[in-house]
Amino acid sequence: MIQRKTQTAEYWQEFTLSPADLEFLRNLLLDAEQPVETKALAEALIGERCRREEAELRAELSRGIIYQPKKRFAIGDKVLFPVFDFRLGEVIEVRPGRNPEYGEFEVITVDFGPDRRPRSFAANLTAPHKLNVSTPELLIADSAEPPARLLATVAADLPAILRQQLAEQPDFATFEDRWLLRILMADVHIGHLNIAEAAIEMANAPVETAALLAELDLPAEIRPEILAFSLNSALSADGRFDQVGPGDKRCWILRRMEPAEALETPPSLRYTPIPFDRNLIASDLLQVEWELDDEWSDELISEPAAARMTLPTTTLLLTYPHLVAGTLPLNKHTRPFFPQGSGERTVVTLIDGRWGQRFTAYVVHKGRYVAGLRPWFEQHKLPAGAYIVLERRDRSGEIVVDFKPKRMRREWMRKAQVVDGKLDIQLRKGEVACEYNETIIIGDERPDEIARLRATLAFAERPLDQIVYEIFTDLAGLSQSGSVHAKTVYSAVNLVRRCPPGPIFAVLSSDPRYLTLGNGFYRLAA
Repeated sequence: MIQRKTQTAEYWQEFTLSPADLEFLRNLLLDAEQPVETKALAEALIGERCRREEAELRAELSRGIIYQPKKRFAIGDKVLFPVFDFRLGEVIEVRPGRNPEYGEFEVITVDFGPDRRPRSFAANLTAPHKLNVSTPELLIADSAEPPARLLATVAADLPAILRQQLAEQPDFATFEDRWLLRILMADVHIGHLNIAEAAIEMANAPVETAALLAELDLPAEIRPEILAFSLNSALSADGRFDQVGPGDKRCWILRRMEPAEALETPPSLRYTPIPFDRNLIASDLLQVEWELDDEWSDELISEPAAARMTLPTTTLLLTYPHLVAGTLPLNKHTRPFFPQGSGERTVVTLIDGRWGQRFTAYVVHKGRYVAGLRPWFEQHKLPAGAYIVLERRDRSGEIVVDFKPKRMRREWMRKAQVVDGKLDIQLRKGEVACEYNETIIIGDERPDEIARLRATLAFAERPLDQIVYEIFTDLAGLSQSGSVHAKTVYSAVNLVRRCPPGPIFAVLSSDPRYLTLGNGFYRLAA
């Protein structure tokens, strides 16, 4: 049997573009006359490599006679042996064979060259033998799969390899995983990009590619889809621009016009995964974890259920990390409300549910948050622990963001500050004009000092169980019974260490220093 190398994962994992491959792809793109996705290029290239391999195999087979025990050979015949990786040999002797079990047959002696000893093989054998298969069967042996099947199995890594290697070719241009030859593209130069920058500045909002093209003097004879690709490719390669369009729209904004928290994850939201054993978490705390719906609780993250995709409204908790960052979390309840896009960020219009004002926010998919709400938080003086309500108004894609108001009054709440390099939590009165979760609400006296404490190397490297114990001890002193709810521990820990509930609750459930009181409440063992 012939082992086709193209049918193996090793072949594609070690793949490197050859000059013949590049020429094939150039011709493919020239014939297409439009941008082509990487996956389509990969599948076409697999087919081309398979065709070349088959041609090489057929050429290899033409060098001699395929050895099969049923055939007769003469001295001087050139013979190919599939079982020896198609090694070529020459018959130097033919003699009668002797074996009563097989009847009459012949034995040939084959010379494989000066570096190998001659070997003997059966020939003119009438008895059945597994090597007596036809040449076409040899060519299709070992499951010669079609290109689409190979791409889905052994060549699954090829698109990623192709992206990397094509990016190094100066005559190939790319945008959003599609490719085009530069000779087919419009010439978008720095002057065009400067005009696009000015158009976005004048609009003071994201501008679609089509609107930017209307401002540029590009050749009308070039097809519209190639014009759009040319401009999009040039804009994406220029650090001034950011593609933030929702869905299939391509909208461009200037990075300097985006809030800083959209471009870089704020320190309060940066989570470094902490390993923990979920089996340690008490069953009642698993329910608490589900209620908190932290965006980094990966065990709870899944594709949004169909029912949630159409819900008109949802409610979430505003936690301290998001309050100071001016963001909202993208968790299992909020993700269905916000648009997806092809860029790192997606623009969305929010409507203040109190006063009706519209403002722009940015969905940061990788960071799992929505940026641009700091002015809204400050305007309404919302505390950490406030209930935030999201509502779909219509099909425009705009989202109403609101809170649950109540008459302003001074109420007791937890307030944090830094004293002698340590976090200190006290009960103090503060003005609150919204409904909130009593176990989550927490304020800060001097947020800059808390930020500096969070950034100190000694504190950043402190083990989580030590942070939990120090904070729990502080919180226990605020209650006459010494009891603390797990949600409160989670809320307070996130003042200084971004962490989802799972690792914190694993500490509470497994550390003998804490005793459970049921319903999510704990106290110190001593």
